[in-house]
Amino acid sequence: MTPNPGTQSVYGPPEPEAGGILTIDLPAIVANWRELARRAQPAACAAVIKADAYGCGIEPVAQALTAAGCETFFVAHLAEGRRVRAAAAGAAIYVLNGLLPNAADTYAQSNLRPVLCSLDEWAEWEAFKTKTKWLGGAALHVDTGMNRLGMRPQEATALARRAGIEHSGLTLLLSHLACSEDPAHSLNAKQIGLFREIRNLFPAIPASLSNSSGIFLGPDAHHEIVRPGVALYGANPTPGHANLMRPVVRLEGRIVQVRAVPEGETVGYGATWTARRATRLAVVSIGYADGFLRAGSATDLRAGAEAMVHGHRCPLAGRVSMDLIAVDVTALPERAVRRGELVALLDETIGVDDLAAHANTIAYEVLTGLGRRYRRVYRG
Repeated sequence: MTPNPGTQSVYGPPEPEAGGILTIDLPAIVANWRELARRAQPAACAAVIKADAYGCGIEPVAQALTAAGCETFFVAHLAEGRRVRAAAAGAAIYVLNGLLPNAADTYAQSNLRPVLCSLDEWAEWEAFKTKTKWLGGAALHVDTGMNRLGMRPQEATALARRAGIEHSGLTLLLSHLACSEDPAHSLNAKQIGLFREIRNLFPAIPASLSNSSGIFLGPDAHHEIVRPGVALYGANPTPGHANLMRPVVRLEGRIVQVRAVPEGETVGYGATWTARRATRLAVVSIGYADGFLRAGSATDLRAGAEAMVHGHRCPLAGRVSMDLIAVDVTALPERAVRRGELVALLDETIGVDDLAAHANTIAYEVLTGLGRRYRRVYRG
């Protein structure tokens, strides 16, 4: 079963009242998951839906992917795990940020699987299971070079040699790639090799190493399960090459005023952008309070982000402010741009990677920052 592209759900203000409209294409997320799953075969394909499914909404994304056959999800926090459980009753749900102190029973109540990142967490989880006879699973995170979360390889090795480890209830062994977006980076081979060695110490436990870009490093990085995240939502997992993912989000902002600016006058806070000719601006009701990054501002020295207006790329003028941006529409016919119309800030032409590049950041930040003032439309 897949979501019906002809259906949609809507949240937020009525369309005429909305300063911005965020449309999320659930069938596109499903299509991206299936494409990544195909490339990872015979490994299973999970889905990372932390950070409110990268800004796209945990519940609708979990429901769509569950209907498509996804059986395993990863989140960062316990509260996120509870939300996924409500939307995906039968799924395996791993909580990446580890076991919170004195909270093991809370994981068990929602049948969530903590990703154990230290010997202290391991000991606390084992004590809880011994006391309560809880049979739920957990993952073991081994750090192979990220130096963020996870046990040291030496600690994992010592753990593997303990008697009865095969009956400990571990359901997954995982690590995290630090540089998978750059296939030529030497750390990839180092991490893949080290994880293989550790994985051999736990032969009965499924293993997971690959994130979105890691899937494209080949079978040596796949193991039993891959866990894509940002690529599901339309970001390019292979920077420098064509994006194989379908676009997922469309962001439109409403024009609240069209105004003329004489040559030589400045626009916006700080007077950092100067009109070099008689200019027409479309002032759009979206700003950094809505997650449209201030770093995408335009100045006299630097081009900023862009908008699609009647099929034409039009540059921003001046700084992004809290609730407004200005778009230079001088190149369009005077009567073509009117108050109340919508312009696209993210669409099939301007992707999340494009906006990220203009803001000197990454697609993750663009997606997870999408605000809550929009009218949200879920297709499928």
